[in-house]
Amino acid sequence: MRELIERAASDLVNSTYAIALTGAGISTESGIPDFRGPDGIWTKNPRAEAEAYEHYGQLRKDPRAHWEEILTPGSIISLFDKFPDYPANRGHIALAELEQIGILKAVITQNADSLHQKAGSLNVIEYHGSMAKLRCMDCGARFPRRDFDLQKMQKQKELPPRCRKCGGVLKYDGVYFGEPIPEDVSRAGLEEARKCDLMLVCGTSAVVYPFAELPRIARQRAGVTIIEVNGEPTPLTDEGVSDYLVQGRIGEVLPAIVDEVKRLKGTAGATLR
Repeated sequence: MRELIERAASDLVNSTYAIALTGAGISTESGIPDFRGPDGIWTKNPRAEAEAYEHYGQLRKDPRAHWEEILTPGSIISLFDKFPDYPANRGHIALAELEQIGILKAVITQNADSLHQKAGSLNVIEYHGSMAKLRCMDCGARFPRRDFDLQKMQKQKELPPRCRKCGGVLKYDGVYFGEPIPEDVSRAGLEEARKCDLMLVCGTSAVVYPFAELPRIARQRAGVTIIEVNGEPTPLTDEGVSDYLVQGRIGEVLPAIVDEVKRLKGTAGATLR
């Protein structure tokens, strides 16, 4: 593994526009459960997964009833209210440090937990949205979730919450099954994939589309290096989309890569906090 860590660090140092793609695997090390893993929420409760596939249709049909349902204690959405309690881990911090060094230009994440921002990353594209925000279904405006007392609105029969710009119905910014990726996010992700010369893919199984298409789009261009950091091989590994896989715990591998990057660049303070 040491040889691959040194290779990844060298590739990062020699890149001109490196980006990272991240999935649930980087956040499980913060204690956030995944959905389809061996101990995943939906693995243990298949009914919850089936209900999740119905949420977008319910929202469009009856926004008030949808909001009443998801604000019920124990609902799948209520689990996301705990996201602020989870800490950013060493994998998140490593990516933030790569950005601070000037190597990493953007993080595109499937995760809706805002842990990259908590770690200090500034240019984060939340491909599947953020559960810390609400988004208007009409004009696309986003608002901090904390600006709305949803429980109070529920008690006062004021659901669904409404957009402060156009009056449209608000939903959680997190993208539901069957809901298109917001146009601004889709466009930003494509732009990054098309101009990067190095893509660091961390903690994603690369099976959920259209997110999983981004490494394949980058692969179409000559001279692009795609590095996987994952606990297990993925379709990107098997199909030869990635150049190589550094297999291991993300919270251990990424800090080791950053330390080597700092050594190569002669940067002081090479130890991650």
